[in-house]
Amino acid sequence: MIERRPFDSLGGADHGWLKAKHHFSFADYYDPARMGWGALRVWNDDEIAPRSGFPPHPHRDMEIITYVREGAITHQDSLGNTGRTGAGDVQVMSAGSGVRHAEYNLEDGPTRIFQIWILPREAGGPPSWGAKPFPKDDRSGRFVVLASGLPGDAEALPIRTDARVLGATLKAGERATYPADPARHLYLASSKGRVRVNGVELLSRDGAAITGEAELAVEALEDAELVLVDAA
Repeated sequence: MIERRPFDSLGGADHGWLKAKHHFSFADYYDPARMGWGALRVWNDDEIAPRSGFPPHPHRDMEIITYVREGAITHQDSLGNTGRTGAGDVQVMSAGSGVRHAEYNLEDGPTRIFQIWILPREAGGPPSWGAKPFPKDDRSGRFVVLASGLPGDAEALPIRTDARVLGATLKAGERATYPADPARHLYLASSKGRVRVNGVELLSRDGAAITGEAELAVEALEDAELVLVDAA
């Protein structure tokens, strides 16, 4: 089962400095049919204006993964961590028992991100943060694990949940496959470019909620950049 969720159907808000689209219920957007997908709770498509951002605010008991699509995001938190994550790269934060953090676009142009929240395996634990570059050449034509709490994903950023986050870049006409467990919940979004997933066409920034599939076969109809979550 693949349910296409067109970009134009997503909830959202325009705060001036922040233009947000929500794949699932979030903040003032509520849709009882889109409360989450398995352990995946939030997928926000955010555009942050230059020299602005999210001031310090608290989180707890959530795994927060930020995929930078364009520009860069600068992170600061109450643990003393700071870091700048650029386009194509990923940062993760395990909020655990509680942490305050801020995320700023300190660049001269807009920053565009996917921010993904996944429920943790268990509540509590010490909070943590990490970031890592993922060269796009390494995921050209195939899915590469970016963040994971599953066995065997040693090269990925660690998260405390039974899920993994993957990325792929495909040239027009290229194909990539991913072996799926039909019992799990997958969610795919195209950061840019049209693709066809098991026969279902997605436009740029559409989402697809997927379950009951033994394999994903993705064909790029245009040059495309993809992010996939595989969650319990």
